[in-house]
Amino acid sequence: MNKTIKFEDLGLKDFKETWDYQETLFKAILDTKIKNRREDAGLETDNHFLFVEHPHVYTLGKSGDLSNLLLSETQLTEKDATFYKINRGGDITYHGPGQIVGYPILDLDNFFTDIHKYLRFLEEIIILTLAEYGLKTERSPGETGVWLDVGTPFARKICAMGVRASRWVTMHGFALNVNADLGYFDNIIPCGIRGKAVTSLNNELDVDKVDEAEVKRKLLKHFSVLFEAKILT
Repeated sequence: MNKTIKFEDLGLKDFKETWDYQETLFKAILDTKIKNRREDAGLETDNHFLFVEHPHVYTLGKSGDLSNLLLSETQLTEKDATFYKINRGGDITYHGPGQIVGYPILDLDNFFTDIHKYLRFLEEIIILTLAEYGLKTERSPGETGVWLDVGTPFARKICAMGVRASRWVTMHGFALNVNADLGYFDNIIPCGIRGKAVTSLNNELDVDKVDEAEVKRKLLKHFSVLFEAKILT
């Protein structure tokens, strides 16, 4: 089993370009697995982990409801935002500047073959990272992602998640609000969940700006520990 993960920080990159890049990496892993099965080739499969920041974009998962986007095409253009229907699970979400998006493209055969456990691990990486900033975050029953004040009228989501998996190969991932412009969430019903607020790390810490490079280092640290992986940067 290959527990080495190739890490790339793509910086600010268009959503569609990044999605296409994910698909390329995803397909390469699948092709290796198919070759191993057909030819007993015994080839190692790669693992990748991408960090990226997207220009303003709304994405709708394959089980999502388009009515959860509250903007017309004209209004999207006015807000300098784009929209895509994509092949992950989940409903609608927003990506934009000030948000750390993480895309693990892993062959779970190298780690464990359990999608439920995989999602809980992604949540745990966020929970452990935010704990280093003094925040107590948690899971909300039946709602993937990471939240604060679950079960109260003040429940708010700080990290959204949505993944795709085929033959135990993953893509898409999580979006952690660090210095995000929360006004863009007013244009959707986030994840299709009504009556729940969205927050950002700088908001919770009551500061103008959080050091995103520091947050990334903490995320990588917890990722490598939980997955018992060696991260190649």
